[in-house]
Amino acid sequence: MQNPNEDTEWNDILRKKGILPPKEVPKEDEEEEELALQQQSVVKTYESMTLDELEENEDEFGEEDEAAIEMYRQKRLAEWKAAQIKNAFGELGEISGQDYVKEVNKAGEGIWVVLHLYKQGIPLCTLINQHLNTLARKFPQTKFLKSISTTCIPNYPDRNLPTIFVYFEGEMKAQFIGPLVFGGMNLKVEELEWRLSETGAVKTDLEENPKKQIEDKLMSSIRSSLPTREDSDSEDD
Repeated sequence: MQNPNEDTEWNDILRKKGILPPKEVPKEDEEEEELALQQQSVVKTYESMTLDELEENEDEFGEEDEAAIEMYRQKRLAEWKAAQIKNAFGELGEISGQDYVKEVNKAGEGIWVVLHLYKQGIPLCTLINQHLNTLARKFPQTKFLKSISTTCIPNYPDRNLPTIFVYFEGEMKAQFIGPLVFGGMNLKVEELEWRLSETGAVKTDLEENPKKQIEDKLMSSIRSSLPTREDSDSEDD
């Protein structure tokens, strides 16, 4: 008598026609398949979990899953930290001298700080605060701060205002001191963005210095207004 569980072409035909029952799967194969399905289910489960849910359900996972789950936990933690840093700020904050060490020198790992020392009643300081408000919203991963100059540095001279200090991880990386550095009241927000991007404090999407475009236009207008050599010769005649 022919064995119905044999792998023969004739048995396959008979199984398709329903004459023979489906081939019996060995018990070991069934157990392996069930275990594989369970493992897939566990992977899907923990991949869809938040960090808090992973903590709550930690006891439900087997030892063989612990290494994979720990790697996944670290990945989620890194993503969470990156998101926290990326959207940590987003506005121009005000500090006093007492906050300086905490907010600037101890701002934290990977944090850029842009600090504006100003005084009320100085128009250029007011303009820069407006620009920094705009840039703080555009670059929420950078900490933008302002402080009345003499509350941070006693007897700081007004002639040095506006002043901008740029820090990274508590160390000063750049400083802009006095009105001439900023070009006066004609300072555009894009120009300030470019200057800060050169220090590394922000990652600008500007492709070139916007002040250069203005200077190029100015030079071309000056050249076009100057008399040409031919015009000079005709006037001499």
